[in-house]
Amino acid sequence: MKKKYWILVVGLLLLLVAAYFIYRGVEKEKEYVWKFAAIEKGDVSTSVTATGTLSAVTTVQVGTQVSGTISKILVDFNDQVKKGEVIAIIDTTYLVASVRDAEATYHRNEIQLRQAKREYDRTKQLYDEKVVADADYDLALTAYETAESTLSSSGAALNRARINLEYATIRSPISGVVVSRAVDVGQTVASSFNTPTLFTIAQDLTKMQVQASVDEADIGKIMVDQPVTFTVDAYAGETFSGTVSQIRLLPTVTQNVVNYTVIIDVPNPDRKLLPGMTANITIIVDVAEDVLKVPSAALRFTPPADYIETWMASLPDSVRQWMGTSGQADKRTGGQQADKRTSGQADKRTSEPADRRTGGPGGFNRANMGTLWIKEGDNITMRRVRTGLTDGSYTQVMGRRLEEGEEVVVGMENATAETTQQRSPFAPQFGRRR
Repeated sequence: MKKKYWILVVGLLLLLVAAYFIYRGVEKEKEYVWKFAAIEKGDVSTSVTATGTLSAVTTVQVGTQVSGTISKILVDFNDQVKKGEVIAIIDTTYLVASVRDAEATYHRNEIQLRQAKREYDRTKQLYDEKVVADADYDLALTAYETAESTLSSSGAALNRARINLEYATIRSPISGVVVSRAVDVGQTVASSFNTPTLFTIAQDLTKMQVQASVDEADIGKIMVDQPVTFTVDAYAGETFSGTVSQIRLLPTVTQNVVNYTVIIDVPNPDRKLLPGMTANITIIVDVAEDVLKVPSAALRFTPPADYIETWMASLPDSVRQWMGTSGQADKRTGGQQADKRTSGQADKRTSEPADRRTGGPGGFNRANMGTLWIKEGDNITMRRVRTGLTDGSYTQVMGRRLEEGEEVVVGMENATAETTQQRSPFAPQFGRRR
């Protein structure tokens, strides 16, 4: 029994050793299947998105200055009108009577003025001959001047009555299109402090504007004359263009959110765009033309921890120390001495001047840095790059060793969430895009 026991123990040990070597062999044969994308040349633009409402450049609400009943309407929705064209008439019965009453009053005051003038002339003649007293002369003069004033007042009343009669004929103040008609024949309108709106006329729908609401976080990027593209739901797949013409200073606050109104001029030669449409706007803030660019996913990619450990182990000690893997010696100096000792070697690997990494005379700081994993033979290696504009999908990259057509890693085949999101403690800590 004792002999069988030892035989069983030895057998188990041999099985464990065999399993260990088989596992090591599998691990050695483990391969990573990377997803690659090529470094391309093209344009990259940054933009601000917003929504707005289309409207005519000039929209006039036509009202009435007199009260009365609408007797005629000469235009309808969508009718083209010219400036001065009659578009409606208010019943003039009452207004004509007012004019006649004012004319009669004016005529009566004319007669009274002539009578006062004759009396004044007689009194003045007698006054010159010293026949009448000064009081009689003053009385005749006052009556004459009063008659003059009364005639002038009645003349103004007559003129006002005639103007009101003219206002009964409503004319278009501008040339344009009738976009709204708020009255019908027989409807009574009353002129008051709030003049009723009878028609709304939009001037020249071949030129329109968008009033966009831009968040306060983005308003600093907007400038006059920036190009704008937008879409409307009515024309799916079609893109329209415009230009920023005005940034209004008055903010609007809605539920503690501060927005500013940006006016965008939009050509509309074919009259496809209609007032009131909602525009989904993209304001192009900056454009980099014919630059190297990579998918933004390449700058976010990090290989599995075990691969990074193997890759780091193949690097010289000084480079690993500069990348922050040693950590102990830099605690007292904040990493500055390590940078000084290894900056020359590190720069050879990254081909980037030290002043550009540290925000020195080159003008770039760590916020402008990123890391790419680039295919070299059958393996991949990390390379530091400077980043520029991004549109979300692609990001501009800069570096003296970068070439169009080089392949960068954007992911792994069949990678699990744990594999793609895991980060090794030995992984370099710089170049994380914010």
